[in-house]
Amino acid sequence: MFNIFYLSYLNSVTARGWQKLNQMNRKEKIIRTWKGWTSFENAPIYENMLIYEVFPEVKRKGVEGLEKVSISTMEKNNEVEFFLILQFDSLESVKMFAGEKYDKAYIPDNAKRVLSRYDDMAQHFTLKKELILK
Repeated sequence: MFNIFYLSYLNSVTARGWQKLNQMNRKEKIIRTWKGWTSFENAPIYENMLIYEVFPEVKRKGVEGLEKVSISTMEKNNEVEFFLILQFDSLESVKMFAGEKYDKAYIPDNAKRVLSRYDDMAQHFTLKKELILK
């Protein structure tokens, strides 16, 4: 006859085993961050460029692993700072987006014309957990 402690132990071992197997089969999502700055008057132009030109063009070029783009801004010292967060399904997708030297920032020429300055390099992080708190 099984006792409750043994059943609890079996359940725990099975759960850990499934969790490990799930982690082994799962690609790690990559978060890419980047900053650029522009004037107050160019901020809406750049924002629209990102939404209606830059990222739709990226998708048209076949970068399927780009899952999400977040665009944040902060007004500071007579300019607007843009903070972009891109979520990719894998490092391979980042490389498809930015090339083998994927740390280098991807800035189309038309964007360079409205930005006053920008980071030359992007940062990459491995997404560990995403909590949805509603």
